[in-house]
Amino acid sequence: MATVTVGTAHVHYDVEGSGSGPALLLVHGTGSGGAVVNWGQTAPRFTSDRRVVTLDLSGADRTVDDGGPLTVDSLADQVIAVIEDAGTGPVDLLGFSMGSPVSAAVAARRPDLVHRLVLVAGWAHTDGDEYLRNLFTLWQRLGEFDPAGFGRSVTMTGFSRGFLNSIGREGVEALIPNMPPTPGTLRHVALDLEVDIRALLPRITAETLVVGCARDATVPVENSRMLHLAIGGSSYAEIDAGHVVFFEKEDEFVKTVTDFLGAGSRRSELLVSEPV
Repeated sequence: MATVTVGTAHVHYDVEGSGSGPALLLVHGTGSGGAVVNWGQTAPRFTSDRRVVTLDLSGADRTVDDGGPLTVDSLADQVIAVIEDAGTGPVDLLGFSMGSPVSAAVAARRPDLVHRLVLVAGWAHTDGDEYLRNLFTLWQRLGEFDPAGFGRSVTMTGFSRGFLNSIGREGVEALIPNMPPTPGTLRHVALDLEVDIRALLPRITAETLVVGCARDATVPVENSRMLHLAIGGSSYAEIDAGHVVFFEKEDEFVKTVTDFLGAGSRRSELLVSEPV
């Protein structure tokens, strides 16, 4: 466990595993649970032959700051500081959901720190996408006036219908408290409403894999397909799952990522087809 100071934020991060190759840095999505909730189960799947870095961005419980508004750039600054402080760069950088535009911004601004880039269930801009704008606005309202409703909305859109039915009522009810509308979570939602990284995407030079989730009801898969088209030379893979793909299809998710990171010239073998 370590901490690096970035502005008013004392950013918490952990490094696990061993290996001489590029470390893998995992950037979490929306929610004050941060890295523990997103990566607690999945990160150990990557540590057998490499170092894995997980951090808690501002808004997450284990990182303390002044509580001010967040931006993609301010969170990208935190990722950059962790890479430099941990001494593991250049890294393979993976961002999920909100962490996807943040990771893309890091790769565009500091190509010297990013070896390969993986963007999972991400998007390039919110304004102009009425689905995303309305969903994130609904989360803000529910977070303020109906916390229980917030948890149900996040669960309903975070997982595919088939997955929710497969785990049954008891399993679904257990998921609902995982992302409460804390002040930190709502700071992330406010950032989600302001995302616009379109100008940065042409500047990404790292070898990139974009992963879309075919049944994503939080950030519909068309957003991942557009990211792929906007990043020159990027590869694309699509998994038949809802938004929280590493929970629904953990084995397929891990294989998709590890195949890309280890494939080199063989990476095209994991791509079944280009998006339509």
